[in-house]
Amino acid sequence: MDKVDAPGHDAVPIGEIAEPPFARLPDPSTLFQLRAERFRDLAAGSELAPFLCFLADLSSSQHGLQDGLPDVDLPISEDRERARAHGMPPLDRNRFTIDTAFDATLGRLLQAVALIEMPDTARTALARVTDADSEARIRMARAVLANEIPVEEFAEHVFIAAALQVHYARLASRLDPKKLVPVGDGICPSCGGAPVASMVVGWRGAHGARYCACSMCATQWHYVRIKCTLCNSTEGISYREIEGGDGTVLAETCESCRGYVKILHQHKKQELDPMADDVASLGLDLLLREEDYHRGGLNLFLLGY
Repeated sequence: MDKVDAPGHDAVPIGEIAEPPFARLPDPSTLFQLRAERFRDLAAGSELAPFLCFLADLSSSQHGLQDGLPDVDLPISEDRERARAHGMPPLDRNRFTIDTAFDATLGRLLQAVALIEMPDTARTALARVTDADSEARIRMARAVLANEIPVEEFAEHVFIAAALQVHYARLASRLDPKKLVPVGDGICPSCGGAPVASMVVGWRGAHGARYCACSMCATQWHYVRIKCTLCNSTEGISYREIEGGDGTVLAETCESCRGYVKILHQHKKQELDPMADDVASLGLDLLLREEDYHRGGLNLFLLGY
């Protein structure tokens, strides 16, 4: 495993805005399809090909189920303004209930994924979720949102998490990004989720800036570079990658907390996806585990890892 010196900030092209926007909201109409394509690209020649192909099909199902879904209902404006005033995310996970929109989302997802190829263990877990009553489903959804999933039920919760991703991406896409405020290091300003990874982006107006990507709603928020997303430390930060890597997927390690979150250089390779490339780079996680670093990024497709 190579250790990479802390990268310098990229030069901002002439005409770029010096101050990048704080938040960028997801586009559910393209998010999951692009992710599916990335999973399929990564599967080619990978030892993880069967798993990556399964996740590609799951992501395609997330994309395809959206046509004609009932509209999602944002919290009322007074509640959103109150959250903003107190530095809280406007999408309060603690108030989650299974409404018409989420019920339709989950129902369509379960029907769609029943048609894709998957391991027997996943098929058995899918059957358990499909047969579950509404009380059990809301219990599972709340467990995902609280990051309190029973170890013996990880497989079932992947399907619930996939439906929640669609639901919360749709909710987040309706927010006003200019009204989002920082709510704490490593916390999504839209839904309070943890980042799956961070990315150095190449967007116009934010070239070379670093954004964290929410594992749930896919909101991206600006976060300064060479700073731990887990403990806020700027000391003892280093970058690791698989030997012979191309410098686009690295782990940002922190000596203060002995944790790491991956950082993707999307400005070098536009097709990088935080969920897909995190899964595909599991070899990096294995190497860092041997050095007693703990994984800080949350990937809902790697529950229990």
